[in-house]
Amino acid sequence: MPENPSDIERNRLTGRVRRYGQVGAGVGGYAVKEASAKLLGMDRAAEQQAAALKKALGGLKGPIMKLAQMMATVPDLLPEDFAQELKELQTNAPAMGWPFVRRRMRTELGADWQSKFKSFERDAVAAASLGQVHRAVHQDGRLLACKLQYPDMQSAVEADLRQLKMVMAIHRRFESAIDTSEMGHEIGMRLREELDYGREAGHLALYKDMLSPFQEIHVPDVISDLSTERLLTMTWLDGRSVLDFKEAPLEVRNQIATNMFRAWWHPFSHYGVIHGDPHLGNYTVEPQAHDLNLLDYGCVRIFAPEFVGGVVGLYRALKADDRDAMAEAYRSWGFRDLTHELIDVLNIWAGFIYGPLLDDRVRTIADGLKPSEYGRREAFQVYTQLRELGPITPPREFVFLDRAAIGLGSVFLHLSAELNFHDLFNEAIEGFDTHDVSDRQRAALTAAGLAE
Repeated sequence: MPENPSDIERNRLTGRVRRYGQVGAGVGGYAVKEASAKLLGMDRAAEQQAAALKKALGGLKGPIMKLAQMMATVPDLLPEDFAQELKELQTNAPAMGWPFVRRRMRTELGADWQSKFKSFERDAVAAASLGQVHRAVHQDGRLLACKLQYPDMQSAVEADLRQLKMVMAIHRRFESAIDTSEMGHEIGMRLREELDYGREAGHLALYKDMLSPFQEIHVPDVISDLSTERLLTMTWLDGRSVLDFKEAPLEVRNQIATNMFRAWWHPFSHYGVIHGDPHLGNYTVEPQAHDLNLLDYGCVRIFAPEFVGGVVGLYRALKADDRDAMAEAYRSWGFRDLTHELIDVLNIWAGFIYGPLLDDRVRTIADGLKPSEYGRREAFQVYTQLRELGPITPPREFVFLDRAAIGLGSVFLHLSAELNFHDLFNEAIEGFDTHDVSDRQRAALTAAGLAE
């Protein structure tokens, strides 16, 4: 018999309360340990504390774990033992057991679900923030990856977003530099989209189309008759972690970094689409040819073509040192109430993000700086000057563009790649025209079943 609405709502509330309790006990307990360690002069990077943090965050299985993954993305941002434990969360978070898997698969594909596969492995091969992946074999012999969403994730996401909203509200009370309200709205929209595996299947079709010119970049095929809104079944792509190639010959590291650059900038400059979650667990490298595999398509951001024009326009304005064109580009991004002082502050940030693209020579992304110093001076200058100017409200489009650009840069840092980023970027924007982006985007979204 169907549940009545009050029972459903009570269950959702119970899920949210349980979620808050988990966050408080796990992350809150860690914070207490950290504060105590600082007061007593203890080593806060103790191995036990790092493992405890991984356990607390990994057990949450939700967006808060994504924050931990992002913290581990930038080299030297955290003490090594903390970073190492958190990196494992990107591909090796604690998984749900077989009883859960069996129940969920039965719900998604029916009582005879196992007969639809030649084989299905009980143990997950990877577990992340919203779901876990099991290897299986199709009846026709193809190796498959079955991504299964964790239970009660809608309640988990809403609980995390409520906590995020509270954190941002507190932040606005004590920090006058940046108003985070639009950022919160954007994060909420993207996280809710990630729960819809039907939409993610459309993202795979979209990327398959957009990256078709690049034979060295691979996108899985979706197996539609074995997929639902909470189960996404794809063809399996063999590969190793990007970090396994940190000590590879320079030409190999450069090849991987070039593929990463094209996999990110080509969809954006030609279709107005970015992959908004570029942490290292979302990519693998084919061991022999060193081709790039793109594995996760939950967090994909589609931009208005005019915004893409603003990103390219800012590059051209910075190159020409044209302040009027800079102001116009920032306005097209969504920045308001621009003054000469604010443009100067935004240019500090733009100089950091666009610097490697403007520099026509072979270089590393950090260009001689230690990874731990990369971007910190610019961030300090921006925050210091914004406090004096009053709060700025970054437009919501800024959130995932900035996050993705920094995540992409962190991959180049890990690989110590030496490339001419200027040439690669100009290859991506050659013949750029906003109208062409609009036409391509409309056609690609329609073909992928994503047109609204």
